[in-house]
Amino acid sequence: MCGIVGAIADRDVVPVLIEGLKRLEYRGYDSAGIAVFDGSEMRRVRRTGRVAEMEAAAQAEHFAATLGIGHTRWATHGGVTEANAHPHVSFGELAVVHNGIIENHEQQRERLRAAGYTFESQTDTEVIAHLVHFHQQKGMDLLVAVQTAVRELVGAYAIAVVSKREPGRLVAARMGCPLLVGLGEGENFVASDVSAIIQATRRVIFLDEGDTVDVRRDGVQVFDGNGNKVDREVHVSDVSLASLELGPYRHFMQKEIHEQPRAIADTIEAVMASGFSAQLFGKDAGDVLADVDGVQILACGTSYYAGLTARYWIESIAGLPCSVEIASEYRYRAAVANPRHLVVTISQSGETLDTMEALKYAKSLGHDRTLSICNVPESAIPRASRLVYYTRAGAEIGVASTKAFTTQLVALFTLTCTLAKLRGRLDAAQEASYLDALRHLPGSVQHALNLEPQISAWAERFAPKQHALFLGRGVHYPIALEGALKLKEISYIHAEAYPAGELKHGPLALVDAAMPVVVIAPNDSLLEKVKSNMQEVRARGGELFVFTDEDSEFSASEGVHVIRAPRHVGVLSPIVHTVPVQLLAYHVALARGTDVDKPRNLAKSVTVE
Repeated sequence: MCGIVGAIADRDVVPVLIEGLKRLEYRGYDSAGIAVFDGSEMRRVRRTGRVAEMEAAAQAEHFAATLGIGHTRWATHGGVTEANAHPHVSFGELAVVHNGIIENHEQQRERLRAAGYTFESQTDTEVIAHLVHFHQQKGMDLLVAVQTAVRELVGAYAIAVVSKREPGRLVAARMGCPLLVGLGEGENFVASDVSAIIQATRRVIFLDEGDTVDVRRDGVQVFDGNGNKVDREVHVSDVSLASLELGPYRHFMQKEIHEQPRAIADTIEAVMASGFSAQLFGKDAGDVLADVDGVQILACGTSYYAGLTARYWIESIAGLPCSVEIASEYRYRAAVANPRHLVVTISQSGETLDTMEALKYAKSLGHDRTLSICNVPESAIPRASRLVYYTRAGAEIGVASTKAFTTQLVALFTLTCTLAKLRGRLDAAQEASYLDALRHLPGSVQHALNLEPQISAWAERFAPKQHALFLGRGVHYPIALEGALKLKEISYIHAEAYPAGELKHGPLALVDAAMPVVVIAPNDSLLEKVKSNMQEVRARGGELFVFTDEDSEFSASEGVHVIRAPRHVGVLSPIVHTVPVQLLAYHVALARGTDVDKPRNLAKSVTVE
């Protein structure tokens, strides 16, 4: 679960590999390495820690080559050691990099040991290197050896392989993990993410499940899972190099928080042009969406909280029952399917393994009404879905999701209103009102961003704390969940969120002067209930940090700190109130000195279980 880049060219590819790995750092990793063939030998350099440390070692050893592969690793099998870092090499001849999990690695390890292979690492990946080499030893060329080897693997993988025996080619394969090919002039590339090769080419081929690809300087050939030659569509990436640079910001997370007005405006552009039209979701969406009697949402992490928010909208506005499940739980239980439910999968990357497998499971149960909400065109989950709505957040580099979350909420609100309109529950006046609210949403988010100096001041009070509670009610409860997640992700403060009404059913036992309590308290129908819950906190000596609206009747006092958004924005309030909790987490992390963009133990694209 990390980053892959590979290149074959007439020029030195070492700078391409290292630059590619730097652009993949956002995915989260704990070691990095490259392997290159310099015309006489396979050379490798690996380091735990940052890419810069590996780069310095490669420069010191004067690495230069026209063929090579690189990798950033997030530890799964085996600890964070140089021996476990990728690439892995077999007999000094063949090198492999790998994302994913090989489930039958122990069986293959025993088989290969019996054949005379020794293992230097604790990883499942080293098995792949030796297995491909084993088949090469039987006279297979590199392509056939890789195709034979992957048929013997059980699990998820994206791999890239180079061999000293065949210096004119690079072979790659994928199953369950993303991998693409970059097309250049007299040079070609492979990568797990287009950002890794955008400095060299924008022309890419997204490999399908089971594909292998033979990459040479003068061209590429893709083969399907049966070994048949196939043509895959060439796409021109619209990823901007500027979106991959920090600009004036200290961290990508800060940049991406501040990009939310633009990301939301881009995401609603088509809605503003057409209204709540089924065609926003695909050419046959009208027939599909008009013929559902419920919604099943499947997602993980932050995307799951977006789904929880949407449940309130879908049931109250569209009048449809809606259930929301964590994808990793849904895929392993005996679900009772209703094929007339719309299955909505939400994933920023479109490659989240648990969500992808949950979608496959839902389809196996008879669900053919499927919709993906995703930020990455042509990724696996949208390709497996009947309908799709792409958020237009742009590249999100920080591991902690920010603009992807708020644009997911926009997409889900659009879906809600479209379903309501198709069911006759949204008249022209109400549609106009909701469209007007969306039109003003980027401005409202910008107003929330303007609260940053006040929130930064709060962060100093949070920095010494070890625990925090977040409270919300109704549609704002998922925003409390998201706030707690952000705080724990990047500041490492233990944080939990509860519906405010649940406070007296257990969490109140934790409240004292050392436990800050963050409250999402907009001026809605539940405000008075939230105020009562706040009194329960103050009576126990708890310190309150309240995010509310200008028109709510709150006043700061001893132990009660209040920050007001300019005005209550009605049904879209959860989106606006997301911004302050993002900023709080960011500034607390700054105050504590943690690695904001690359928090420990986490990765951006989660392509393993």
